[in-house]
Amino acid sequence: LFSDRFRYVRQHFDALEQEHILPTVQDEYLYNLCRPERLLELVFGFVIYEDGTKKIARYQQYFAITKTLQRIRKPEHGKRPGGVIWHTQGSGKSLTMVLLAQAIALEKNIRNPKIILVTDRIDLDDQITRTFRKCGRPVENASTGQQLITLLESKSDAVITTIINKFDAAVRRLSQPLTSPDIFVLVDEGHRSQHGMFNIDMQKTLPNACYIAMTGTPLFKKDKSTATKFGGIIDSYTVDQAVKDKAVVPLLYEGRYAIQKVNEAPIDNYFTMISEPLTDYQKADLKRKFSRADQLNIAEQKIYAIAWDISRHYRDNWQGTPFKAQLVCQSKDAALRYKQFLDEIGLVSSELLISPPDDREGEESAFAKSSDRVKQFWDKMMNEHGTPKKYQDNLINRFKHSAQPEIMIVVDKLLTGFDEPKNTVLYLTRSLKGHTLLQAIARVNRVCPGKDFGYIVDYYGVLGELDEALELYSSLAEFDQADLMGTLADINEEIKKLPQKHSEVWDIFKTIKNRRDAEAYSQLLRDLAVRTHFYERLAQFAKTLKLAMSSLTFHQEVDAKTIDQYKDDLSFFLKLRSNVIQRYSDAVDYSQYEGQIQKLIDTHIQTDEVKVITDLVNIFDKDKFQAEVEKTEGASAKADKIASRTAKHISEKMDEDPAFYRKFSEMLKDTIREYEEHRISETQYLSRVRELMDAVLSHTDEAIPPALHGRDNAKAIYGLTVEGLAEKIQDTDTRTGIALQAALVIDDLIQAAVLDQGKPVVDWQYKSNVTGKLQIDIGDYLIDEVRDKYNLSLTFEEMDALAEKFIEVAKVRYR
Repeated sequence: LFSDRFRYVRQHFDALEQEHILPTVQDEYLYNLCRPERLLELVFGFVIYEDGTKKIARYQQYFAITKTLQRIRKPEHGKRPGGVIWHTQGSGKSLTMVLLAQAIALEKNIRNPKIILVTDRIDLDDQITRTFRKCGRPVENASTGQQLITLLESKSDAVITTIINKFDAAVRRLSQPLTSPDIFVLVDEGHRSQHGMFNIDMQKTLPNACYIAMTGTPLFKKDKSTATKFGGIIDSYTVDQAVKDKAVVPLLYEGRYAIQKVNEAPIDNYFTMISEPLTDYQKADLKRKFSRADQLNIAEQKIYAIAWDISRHYRDNWQGTPFKAQLVCQSKDAALRYKQFLDEIGLVSSELLISPPDDREGEESAFAKSSDRVKQFWDKMMNEHGTPKKYQDNLINRFKHSAQPEIMIVVDKLLTGFDEPKNTVLYLTRSLKGHTLLQAIARVNRVCPGKDFGYIVDYYGVLGELDEALELYSSLAEFDQADLMGTLADINEEIKKLPQKHSEVWDIFKTIKNRRDAEAYSQLLRDLAVRTHFYERLAQFAKTLKLAMSSLTFHQEVDAKTIDQYKDDLSFFLKLRSNVIQRYSDAVDYSQYEGQIQKLIDTHIQTDEVKVITDLVNIFDKDKFQAEVEKTEGASAKADKIASRTAKHISEKMDEDPAFYRKFSEMLKDTIREYEEHRISETQYLSRVRELMDAVLSHTDEAIPPALHGRDNAKAIYGLTVEGLAEKIQDTDTRTGIALQAALVIDDLIQAAVLDQGKPVVDWQYKSNVTGKLQIDIGDYLIDEVRDKYNLSLTFEEMDALAEKFIEVAKVRYR
């Protein structure tokens, strides 16, 4: 590890090892992860490739699998004990199943294991089958009861996937049960008593099998005692743990049930509320569209009002960002109405994904007939896509990979097993309870760059205002409160943090006496540590304000003057941030949330002063950079911009000529220090940094001999040699003469070793036969022509270190 690239830090760790320092928690974690037996175990059994992407088990997956293996190794009364693995949704449950199946297959104490993966729905069965195939694991899908029997009786070692109702057919066809204790049944979402691990047909077919239930939601209270008979909980990984680990994003809940009630009063009340920020022309256009609601019945008016609110909410907060939404409706007919009204309003794009007309969905009656409108829509989809599967696959593919649709409208489809990290907002317009509710809201908890939360916007009143413990709501009453910890948070709890986030930004500038002195803010942010605090606190303030601006309650409870103050301050601070990033050339990556901040600016801050941050202009582009500098007001600000951009250039080029760039880096630091200590004026500061920038760009100074002009690699070797001989030779002329000769000869040696017809040999930097020979040749030259010839007190270690520096420079320059 320390022999090549990190050799310079070896001394630090050697010294640290001699000290008596207590191990930290991080030290303990690293030791337990990297000790040889654990590392080999992880490499052997807990690494898989999914679609070419190498993945290693997370800690909860590792411990769930090792606990399961410990449990199943020794059969009890002819049967291996099983149990329940409860890992919250979004934490990699499908990959846990793949890893567990792999671990069982590799277990030495289990001969010829037969592994069956059981789900309760065809779409989940397909999803798990795809996951296994993506990971390169052999898998057979049993689509009929007879095929299931054939696969169970075969000697194939492929994993079998099937759905629960195939066991009913298997029981009728089997002459006698399969009694092997080496059959392992992994049941997805197996906590549901009507199927899963409690299914009678499955136990009749496989009486001695080991049953392991995999669930992403907690067990019902009433099922816990029954589950104990099957081995109880093997391992749990709760929502609360997953959020703390950042394996999923936290979910924020906002009740907007009041939107439905608005139609009980004149519909103009709602129009007034939503049109407040618009111009007169926009209000007139909106009024024309909104008058459509007068022609609708009460039920349709509610759908229309909610469709308006969804359109505005999504447009104002998410449109133009990568993030998408799902709208959950109570029936196919209602879903079709939402689609129609969203299209009429015209603010967002949407698609509707439903089951065939005769399949019951949502709150539809089993005896109700589908409307002609639903049948016509279905026929249109079949004409367009061909089959129900292609219809679903095409819409999902568009949602995942195209800008449109922005909103996917569903009834029951995609409420489980649908994983798309960009899916961020779930609009609920129907009742959901228990496991279905928990599975549905987890559709928006996947981690995605720039996504801080998933949002549940409830128009039905599933949880009202979320002011009670979750178990007290009828929709979640069947769970224990401890199991629901961290599932949802009220959006208002996050919004309450806004005043504090606002104050924390202003607190950075509390020493500024005149708040109108713009230059004072930039000067105070001269220190990188202070700027870093400013960037971080501003980001938190901006994100919290964006969250607040999306909430109906915030606008109802906070006065307009306070909201305007927040917006004005954000505008001021964003402009300041843009200026100081340019002034001090900060290489800060804001890509994860810059789009969201820009969305906030576009929607709520009407100003041209806040600029989108773009890449910094390189000082090599003289005309562009000069134009940028000229636009900067004040000699000090101009000098800061030149100094910081020059320092950035030096940092980027340091490895190409360490001695040269170190020298100018120190000169630049000295100049900045003199200005900060008021020893030079703004004009002198600007003049000096311009001179330093020009010297750095030309890559020369008076100390470099003319013989080296045009040979940049030799220049770098010359500088390093002068540094290396500084304490060995006092006479400057002698030192520079030796260094000049050494630079020319050693550069010739390097070129002879690494160039082929004037071009670098491919990957020579990684070939020890090339670099090793170079080390020897350069070392021999230093011994014979420098140390011995001039009788210098150079040690072998010093000459080796010099040779290594020369080769490191060559690796950068000749590539």
